[in-house]
Amino acid sequence: MSPTSVDRPERAGSVGRRGIAPLVGVLLLVGITVALATVVVIGASTWTMGTMEPARVTAAFELAVDGDSGTITLEYVSGDPIDVDELSVTVAVDGESLSKQPPVPFVGADGFAGAPRGPFNAASDQTWTTRERAAFTVAGTNEPRIESGDSITVTLTLDGRRVASPETTAT
Repeated sequence: MSPTSVDRPERAGSVGRRGIAPLVGVLLLVGITVALATVVVIGASTWTMGTMEPARVTAAFELAVDGDSGTITLEYVSGDPIDVDELSVTVAVDGESLSKQPPVPFVGADGFAGAPRGPFNAASDQTWTTRERAAFTVAGTNEPRIESGDSITVTLTLDGRRVASPETTAT
């Protein structure tokens, strides 16, 4: 009688040749599944971050207006730095918008006298940070004219979102 595998006693803890192939196959499938899941998670998180709304800028300003000269001064009191290139400024006198708005940053613009000071001047640093003042003078040809006692509102908009809208009375 010839010895066969049936006749040979199995050793405790040994795995036959047939038991290795399914184990390797299962491990490969688990590895591939984990790798694909990782790619999907990374791709999905990158996609959602790109569609999130931009962070909201927080800022506080003090507004001063000289009714005799038509000079508007904004002091950046506190908040995150602002890129003036992305900023839009709208001035209203007693609720009526100026016919020509300041195209910040600028150096000499229709409706304004001289060059602005501070970060609104195109020749200066375009990042507006706390404790910096920006000032410009509205020309007498811009309507409505600024006079002492007028209510002045300056609306600052960044990427289509209003950052601040300080209001004061011209002195």
